[in-house]
Amino acid sequence: MVLRKPFVLWIIAFIITIASAFYQRVTGPTYEVKDKINIDGKEISYILERSHSTSSDYKIEIYTGDKNIGGELYWKRYKTNDDYTKVEMKYHSENLNVALPAQPSAGKLQYEIVLVKGDRVFNLTEKPVVIRFKDDVPLGIIIPHIILIFCAMLFSTRAGLEVFNHSPRFKLFSAWTLVFLILGGMIFGPITQLYAFGALWTGIPYGYDLTDNKTLIALIGWILAAIMVWKNNNSKRWMIFAAVLMFLVYLIPHSVLGSELDYSKLDKENKTEQKVGP
Repeated sequence: MVLRKPFVLWIIAFIITIASAFYQRVTGPTYEVKDKINIDGKEISYILERSHSTSSDYKIEIYTGDKNIGGELYWKRYKTNDDYTKVEMKYHSENLNVALPAQPSAGKLQYEIVLVKGDRVFNLTEKPVVIRFKDDVPLGIIIPHIILIFCAMLFSTRAGLEVFNHSPRFKLFSAWTLVFLILGGMIFGPITQLYAFGALWTGIPYGYDLTDNKTLIALIGWILAAIMVWKNNNSKRWMIFAAVLMFLVYLIPHSVLGSELDYSKLDKENKTEQKVGP
């Protein structure tokens, strides 16, 4: 049977891992908004980011090639009662240019852009775009984190497919899955978050960060499966259970309910500092 050949199982596991990783990426709240709009027969493409570094303002450039097309940016701090700030976009080198001010780590802004030609107004998006700012993470941390998490999903999927083998190596694959999951999700994951948002863990019991919580759920599932496999209790069922659980968890978009700055607390802290200041 073809499915019983190891290289075939690895190929299937790799394809499933790549597909699920791509789905998770493009459905997440930090994936950029890409679209285009047609104005008088001229197609204008644009990309609006939803994640940016705290080290610089987010500069928005939209190529129009037409100085008669203007633009306006409206922005405010996310989940606040602030009024929208309006900024006119400037035309330079055939681009409309404007910038959103950098925010503290985990700070979010919601913004909208409209293009204007004559008395006509064109909204680029149906609803405001939300962008989150984060501190820079060293490559020596983020790269191992990504590779290890990818390997965890790959080995988890491969472990589930091992049920097709005549002589399945459940203990081997459950062990390697746990190693990659612990290293990538429970060690390098929190360290990455610490650099980006100043917090090691924002899942249960400290918060509702789905990225942290889903990693914890997957880990618990694989620990249970590994224990049962080493006891030889319904090994196939437990491997399938853990692999399917990991797959479902992996489909949850990255950064959902992630770290978010509370501007009301920040404003109170600033007012307090002003009162006690010289």
